[in-house]
Parts: sequence; structure tokens; C-alpha cells
Amino acid sequence: MKEPSCKSGTCSNGDCADAKGRWNPYVIGIGIGILSWIAFGLLDEPLGISTALSSASSVCALPVLGSDGVANNAYWAKNPLKWNGGILFLIGTFLGSLLSVLVSRTFRLEKVPSTWSQQFGGSTAKRLVAAFLGGVIIMFGARMAGGCTSGHGISGSLQLALSSWTFFLTMFASGIVTALILFRKPSGAAK
Repeated sequence: MKEPSCKSGTCSNGDCADAKGRWNPYVIGIGIGILSWIAFGLLDEPLGISTALSSASSVCALPVLGSDGVANNAYWAKNPLKWNGGILFLIGTFLGSLLSVLVSRTFRLEKVPSTWSQQFGGSTAKRLVAAFLGGVIIMFGARMAGGCTSGHGISGSLQLALSSWTFFLTMFASGIVTALILFRKPSGAAK
């Protein structure tokens, strides 16, 4: 992992903790590439997580819709919950993230991240609503596009699929625009 360069005193304690937990992006890119080879070679399926997450959500719908309601849902009938590479990738993403913050000793429970708090205030409710709505929009878009950043952006672009490259470039462009809008400095603010 990359060591923080916070000796100059230019970052706060939270920023130094974040820097300490960052991994080298080239190493991560190589790792993702190798993982893609393994997924294609052993499981005969590409990396992807949004279909697995959508399928797993059927378990959460059981208490509300009942087993008949879930069975009669067109999406879950087409994409039933099953143990496959997508579910393993979903579980592995969570466990890998947890392991990473534990190894780097940067794990902390945080209701409102400092970056959010500086821009939008410290309201936990506002942060949770924004995070929930953002998640819904991202998941809806991923399902409409037929894949997420891992499915389209990694697996699809590795296969040189035009739809995946379109998705990937659109995602980056919209992410940059969204960040510029949400985290812009007010006019006249000190830099």
C-alpha cells in the first residue's frame, strides 16, 4: 500500500488515514485483470455485480411479497438467485473491502464523511437520504444498461464491446460533471 505523504502538514488526520489506506492503482488494475481471466477461465462468465445484487434482493422481498410474489416477478423469474460467479464477486467485494481497511488499520464507522459534511453539513438524515437515492439511481441505470461498472466497464471493455466502452466513458464523464456540480467552491471562497 502507498504510504501517506502527510508529513508536510497539508492534510488533516482523516485525510492521512484515507491516504494510508490507498492501494497502488496499477497493482489493483493488474489484479482486476488477473481476476477477469480467472472468472472467464474457471467460471466461464464475466465479472459483474449488479445482476447478482438484484437477484439477491429477492431474498429481501420475500417477507413483503411472499414466495409467490417473488416467483411471479418477471425480473426474478429471469434472474433467480443462484450461487454463481456474480454472487461470489458480490460477497468477495464486501469481504475484500473489509479486509483492506482492517489490514491498513483505517476502519472507522462514519455516519457523515468529512467531504460530505464540509459541503452539505453534518445532517445524518440528509446524508442517508442522498446515499439511498444515489444508490437507487445507480442501480436503476446499471440494470437499464445491462451491466454495471464491473460488468460493462471491466468485462465488457476487455472484450472490446462498443456498448461497454460507451457506458464506461459516459459513466466517467457524468461522474466528473456531478462532482464538479456537487463539490464546487462557492464564488469568492478562499482556495
